[in-house]
Amino acid sequence: HEDGTVRFWDASGVSLKPLYKLGTASIFQTDCEHDSLNQAGEEEWPPFRKVGCFDPYSDDPRLGVQKIALCKYTAKMVVAGTAGQVLVMELSDEKSEHVVSVATVDLLQDREGFTWKGHDRLAPRNGPLPFAPGFQPSVLVQCVPPAAVTAVTLHSEWNLVAFGTSHGFGLFDYYRRNPVLARCTLHPNDSLAMEGPLSRVKSLKKSLRQSFRRIRKSRVSGKKRLNASSPSSKVQEANAQLAEQAGPPEVEMTPVQRRIEPRSADDSLSGVVRCLYFADTFLRDAAHHGPTMWAGTNSGSVFAYALEVPSQEKFSERAVEAVLGKEIQLMHRAPVVAIAVLDGRGNPLPEPYEVSRDLAKAPDMQGSHSMLISSEEQFKVFTLPKVSAKTKFKLTAHEGCRVRKVALVSLASAGSEERLENCLACLTNLGDIHIFTVPGLRPQVHYGCIRKEDISGIASCVFTKHGQGFYLISPSEFERFSLSARNVTEPLCRLEVARLQDTSCLSNSSTAMPKLPQANGTHVPCSPEGQRSPANSDRSPEEHPAAFSPGPIDSPNSSMENPLDTTGDITVEEVKDFLASSEEAERNLRNASEDEARPTGILIK
Repeated sequence: HEDGTVRFWDASGVSLKPLYKLGTASIFQTDCEHDSLNQAGEEEWPPFRKVGCFDPYSDDPRLGVQKIALCKYTAKMVVAGTAGQVLVMELSDEKSEHVVSVATVDLLQDREGFTWKGHDRLAPRNGPLPFAPGFQPSVLVQCVPPAAVTAVTLHSEWNLVAFGTSHGFGLFDYYRRNPVLARCTLHPNDSLAMEGPLSRVKSLKKSLRQSFRRIRKSRVSGKKRLNASSPSSKVQEANAQLAEQAGPPEVEMTPVQRRIEPRSADDSLSGVVRCLYFADTFLRDAAHHGPTMWAGTNSGSVFAYALEVPSQEKFSERAVEAVLGKEIQLMHRAPVVAIAVLDGRGNPLPEPYEVSRDLAKAPDMQGSHSMLISSEEQFKVFTLPKVSAKTKFKLTAHEGCRVRKVALVSLASAGSEERLENCLACLTNLGDIHIFTVPGLRPQVHYGCIRKEDISGIASCVFTKHGQGFYLISPSEFERFSLSARNVTEPLCRLEVARLQDTSCLSNSSTAMPKLPQANGTHVPCSPEGQRSPANSDRSPEEHPAAFSPGPIDSPNSSMENPLDTTGDITVEEVKDFLASSEEAERNLRNASEDEARPTGILIK
């Protein structure tokens, strides 16, 4: 949150329940503390003294939390903020009072010609600080300049945390509490990155000027293409039309691709680090694999570092070392949104400690690994360690949209948990979700999920590992959706009615039927064996009789503008009449087929 808090919620049910609130403001000295400035003079009477500050915007904006990385196996968490602060925290069951270690990482690396014009860093409090049970900070890493952290990742098995800002990225060993790597990604023309978020209004003229230059270039190139339409080009067009008419009708034509203008290398904020990734893969040669770190920037650059990580027994003796192994530049210079490494079978690499705790299969280290780079315009798979292009899919050229969020999800079959499919889920700037196979990058399906006007909802969307997702529908409300046919979280409602006499005849039919979860939030009732007959597979809910609902039931595909009215349909007299004719109801229920049996109760939508 913007006030420096991190809140934990129980998301196992259909509604979020608050579990725990963590505050980080107590570690720093904020702008609201003006004890020395607000003291009244000794000669003034009465001696008023300011004891607090009231301001609707009194929270220091530098406390805002930007990124979070959490390891659920070791209970370690990294919280990164707006002023370049990176906190490494550990979960403790007891309260404690200790000193938080502070380390500074200079991302500019003494580069000349750059002056930071933004906000100052947050000053940490001195001395031992009391902490309640829960997550307690152990190390504070301060980035210089104190720009907002744009990417962070944690590898608890290697005791490493990587972080990036608009100036570069760094690598920190929180076990030995010393920096390992600092790399500046600024371009010589990245003056906007030095101004901070509050000074970007000054660059409005510059951005407009660059936009008009791009439009002018595209118009000039379009005129050149029109002038090039000579009689020979018309002959070529006629020949192409004749070839299309002569060809067989079943031949599929390649889809029309939009022309994408390559981005300029001197665009502002081109050095912003967009993603960071740890992987145990082949980087130096095809015979030896080892720890690596990958970083992607806003200008389409990818940096790969080979890491020398000592064994757990020698963590205190040897330091971690990082050596630059590869440097990749995408052709169109589109921002890199995500990086992932696939093993020899095409599966994503497991998380730290998953293999050692028998929670995931060990990755295939015999076959060649692949690297998936997702930019705002396309997905591309490279082979490792040669880094040669294997396959790609141009999303912007085909669909006319840009990538906003990407995640590798594991989709399980509704019939068997053993049948798994690893897919690439992508959310675009139009609010659509596209699903692709990996590593083939074949389009599977796409859904309309979020309105394209809902910019905050698209920016806040996150995917889970098993195909579910969350996004903000308001500043205080989350919407939950699912791409999986098996992992669906949705409410199942039923109202049971107490019987006054002889309910044994209805005991078999009053039990709840197993229901198949649907991805769109609806449920189709089925027989007790969990299957429906083919004859009733296409029947709508209106065709199934209900014991207590004589009126028609709305279809699951009905509009939300016409809600089901469940008030006034049942009266006490109708219930008494039904109970009085229990013998007739028993005879009808015994003769009814199993596929038409419904639980005794009121259907609630």
